[in-house]
Amino acid sequence: MARHGGGRGWYGKVVGAALGVTVLAVGASVWTAQADTAGDGATPKASAPATPGGDAAPVDAGIAHASDAGPRGVNITIDDGPDPAWTPQVLDLLQQYGVKATFCMTGLQAEAHPGLVKDVVAAGHRLCDHSVSHDTAMDKKSEAYQSKEILDAERMITKASGGVRPMYYRAPGGAFTPYSRKLAASRGMRPLGWNVDTKDFERPGTDAVVATVQQELSNGPTILFHDAGGDRTQTVEALRQVLPWLGEQGYSFGFPVR
Repeated sequence: MARHGGGRGWYGKVVGAALGVTVLAVGASVWTAQADTAGDGATPKASAPATPGGDAAPVDAGIAHASDAGPRGVNITIDDGPDPAWTPQVLDLLQQYGVKATFCMTGLQAEAHPGLVKDVVAAGHRLCDHSVSHDTAMDKKSEAYQSKEILDAERMITKASGGVRPMYYRAPGGAFTPYSRKLAASRGMRPLGWNVDTKDFERPGTDAVVATVQQELSNGPTILFHDAGGDRTQTVEALRQVLPWLGEQGYSFGFPVR
């Protein structure tokens, strides 16, 4: 379900194409094209709160990459789930190494597996809105379409979690727009980027996934893995090696800044 391309530098170039939860959509995005421009005009307003009577304090609309754990902090982010085969294994590893992560869930997967969403929350991890259908061409679609994908996913994830809201919004494939960023931020969801794309969705081999983290961590602290979208055996095995290695290198684990 993921289709991210690798990048260089703090904002990394993101190019990708892959299978969404229900659709195949190909798109491309460059962090530097959208990371620093939020666009003009008033902040978009959600058509309805995520829960009846609910509200959320607005946050910064800039795309977050930094870690709240400081200069030696890293952020583990897990995309496209939850998935009954792989999310429990990822959760077990995170617990084993005492790591908290950010789970970027699609609305459809959250709705299908509410028990797993609750497990993620109960373990102390954070939730992230990854749209309803994982359409990587969202940035080419209308604002009405973008709004529906973001707000419906927010409601679906919040309902599945038992009332816990997503704290971030990660556009599928990095397909942010100034509008989508402002809309998400107005709902209290900080737009979330990444610095290290492990390309685990391509199944390049466990060693290749580990090497990518080790070689590209200098790009920035937010590392992208996946817990859905196919066989994630390599992801699980890579995390088994990467998590202790990061600790041995003196890194601490945090959450993306908000």
